[in-house]
Order: sequence, then structure tokens, then C-alpha cells
Amino acid sequence: MDIKWLGHSCFLIKGKEKTIITDPCHPDTGYRLGELKADIVTVSHPHPGHSYTGVFADSARLIKRPGEYEIGGTFITGITVFHDDKKGASRGKNAIFVIELDDVTLCHLGDLGHPLGPQVVEEIGDVDVLFVPVGEGSTVPVEVAVETVRQLGPSFVVPMHYKTEASTRELSPVDKFLEKMRVREVDERASLSVTSSTLPAGMQVVVLTPD
Repeated sequence: MDIKWLGHSCFLIKGKEKTIITDPCHPDTGYRLGELKADIVTVSHPHPGHSYTGVFADSARLIKRPGEYEIGGTFITGITVFHDDKKGASRGKNAIFVIELDDVTLCHLGDLGHPLGPQVVEEIGDVDVLFVPVGEGSTVPVEVAVETVRQLGPSFVVPMHYKTEASTRELSPVDKFLEKMRVREVDERASLSVTSSTLPAGMQVVVLTPD
């Protein structure tokens, strides 16, 4: 599969049979999605920066609630967590989506607002590609983001939801996260190609440039 970052928390994940878009972002985030086609669209929570679904045709399957879904051989599990550390009292709920596509397991944390408990870690299970918010602000502090990465132990870590030149949101840049993760040489790419047979032996942090 090929993975591209479209900005904020939005990714285009193109598998052999299905194309998935996560958390489509409104243009006021600073990113413009343009004309996109997808078979499946996931929405972690209903804030405009993560739920700009009007640009997709009615044929796209929209998943915005926790639960288990099977769509043409693609398996998706939505897990309820919170957008804050007060059990949703400040910002409401957030859904983590675990996606099994082409024998690769991806996990999109959405706007996770608190450390993961052992039950949620168990529900998520083994992860090959982890999309983690690292820009703080309305998500976890960067130290919690790093601890979450260590809890889940993915093959690839892909930072999201951070400040770039295009972004209009009040977020921190990715540098703080990379420093805490002790990344010495930044692996920056336009896209990430992943197959089950070519996963790295150790964890790799990949910084994608917005498409």
C-alpha cells in the first residue's frame, strides 16, 4: 500500500483493492484536499478539522462511530477514547481506528487526549503503522505521545497533527517529538510504501510531507 499525508490528521491510504481517507480536514486548517476519491472515509470526531466529508461521493463508506466493520476484505475497528484527560468533559469523545488492509495493520489515534490504559492497548493489539498526534494543543502532550508509541511498538511511526508552514492551527512543530524520540536523522518522504513482507525489524519514524 501507499500512504500520503494530506495535512493535519488526514491520510490517503491506497491499498490493492480499497482506498481509505482518514479525518478529512476542512480548508480552514490550511490544507486543501482537492478532488479525491475513496472507498472508505474514517472520522475520529466531529470537529471540522477532522470531519470534512462533503467532498466525497455518496459511494464512499463513512465510518464515524466505534464498532467493527468489514468492507470488501478490509477490516476496521473503532475504539472509544476521549479528546481530553477529563473523560470527555472538555472536548468529548474520540475514536481510534485500527485498520487491517493488505495484511498490514494501521492505527490512527485521531485527537487522542489522554494516556492509553492497558485495556485499550490490548484492544488495539499489534500495529505495523501508527499515526500519532504530536503537535500538542488539543491533543496529548508530546511526552504522552512518545509513551503511546512505546506502548504500541509499531514498525512505522508517522507523526501528524502538528504545525507546518501551511497549517493555521496553534500547534507545536514536529521537532519536539523527534527530539523526545531521539531521532538523529529525519527520514522525510513524500509517501510511504508498506507491505507485510518488507516491514522493518526495528521501529522507524517517518515524517511525511503534505501532498
